Amino acid sequence: MIVLDTHIWLWWINEDNKKLDLTRKTQIERSDSVAVSAISCLEVAWLERHGRIELPLSRADWFERALAGSDIILIPITPQIAGTAVDLPEHHRDPQDRLIIATAIAHDAFLMSSDGKFPDYEELKGKLL
Repeated sequence: MIVLDTHIWLWWINEDNKKLDLTRKTQIERSDSVAVSAISCLEVAWLERHGRIELPLSRADWFERALAGSDIILIPITPQIAGTAVDLPEHHRDPQDRLIIATAIAHDAFLMSSDGKFPDYEELKGKLL
């Protein structure tokens, strides 16, 4: 399983080939399963609402396409994931990113991200794409 960071999910669904390179696109397409944390839905909605991103469809239609239309697994935030997120070292204070990292850890999944702080997490060693 590959868990996608929110920006990777956006690039993949929106087919932004300038930002999502061929190697990563191929890894996603060849993976047995691809997932996002439920917190990524909040992050996309917030970014769109505050003008930080522009979606090619209405928000509701984008989510429909990004989830049901793409076979993405939506992973809920469980008490275990929440606990792992708050117990992580303080390399990254963004709670959304901490939840995404914790989601990958809880599912022993690979995590695809371009976030420069993610390699600081020993917990992601060998799992970061």
